[in-house]
Amino acid sequence: MITARTIDELRDTIAGSCVTIGNFDGVHVGHQRLLALTTAKARKRGLVSVVVTFDPHPMTVLMGAKAPPFLTTTVQRLALIEHQGPNVCLVLEFNRQMALLEPEEFVRRYLVEGLNLRELVIGYDYAMGKGRKGNFDLLTRLGQDLCFGVERLDPVIAGGAVVSSTRIRDLVQSGNVWDARPLLGRFFEVQGRVVDGKKRGAALLGFPTANINYEGVLLPRPGVYAVWAVLDGEALPAVANVGDNPTFGDTGLTLEAHIMDFDRAIYGQNLSVQFVQRLRSERKFESLDALKARIGEDVNLGRTILQSPEAQVRSGMQGLGKDG
Repeated sequence: MITARTIDELRDTIAGSCVTIGNFDGVHVGHQRLLALTTAKARKRGLVSVVVTFDPHPMTVLMGAKAPPFLTTTVQRLALIEHQGPNVCLVLEFNRQMALLEPEEFVRRYLVEGLNLRELVIGYDYAMGKGRKGNFDLLTRLGQDLCFGVERLDPVIAGGAVVSSTRIRDLVQSGNVWDARPLLGRFFEVQGRVVDGKKRGAALLGFPTANINYEGVLLPRPGVYAVWAVLDGEALPAVANVGDNPTFGDTGLTLEAHIMDFDRAIYGQNLSVQFVQRLRSERKFESLDALKARIGEDVNLGRTILQSPEAQVRSGMQGLGKDG
C-alpha cells in the first residue's frame, strides 16, 4: 500500500480511482466491510483503490481535551487498513481550515481533481465537510454533475445493534473486552514500548512484569485481564493489570503485563497486549503475601482461559503496526 500525506504526492499519478473515506478508528468489522467493497469494486472496474483518512482524528481538533480516547493509534490504524488490501491510503492533516471546507470544495479539490474519482463508497451514516452537509444525497448530486458514482454501504449489525467505534469504546471502557472482540474482528489491542517500572514485580512479588508506555490510546476499565502479549510476532500467554496499584499507594494508571514462563529482558522493545477477558477488579490488599497469593490465582485462571479454543482463535491482523 502506498501511503501519502498530501494530495500533491498523488496528483496526476492516478488515472481513475475508487475511493472510500472516513476516520476508521478501530478498523472494526463495519470498516472492514467498507474497505473490502472498495477494493473489490476497484478491481472490477480496473481502478485504483484509495482510502482517504485523517490525522489527527477530527474530534481531537474539534473537541480538544473533551475528545474521547481512541481505539487505535495512527500507526495501528494504517497497518490495519493496509491489511485490507487497498492500493493507496491518503492521510490528510485535519485542521481548523479543513473543518471549514464546504463538501463541494473538498470533493472537487481532493477527490475529483486530485484522485480522478470514478466511484465513491461510503458508510451508511457518513457525512463530510463543514456542518457535515456532505451526506449521501448531496454526494449523489455531486456525482451526477462530476461524473462519479456513489454507493452507500448498509449498516453492519452484530448482537442486534450497529457496529460502531463508539459502541466498541463503551464496551472496552466497561471492561467487557470479550464482547468487543466480534465487533473488531480481533481482540482489543494496546501497543507500546516496554519501559522501566518500579521493579517490584520480580523483587517483591515473584511475578516480573513488562511496563508498557501506552500514551494516547484507550485503556480498558482498571482491573486484571487474561491477555496475549505479542512480542516480535509471537503471542505469549500473560495476565495484565490496568490500574494504579492501590496496595502500594501509587497514582496514575499504568499497564503492566506478566508474561507466563518468560524470563527475557525486553526493555525498549515494542509489545502488543491483546485483551481477552477481564478476571477481576483491582483492589488494595492487606499484605504483600495476600497480593502474591492472588496474583498466583490470576495467573492460573488466565492460563486456563488462554488455553481454551475460543481464546486461541486470533485474527491475522493482530500484532500489526508496532508503535511506541
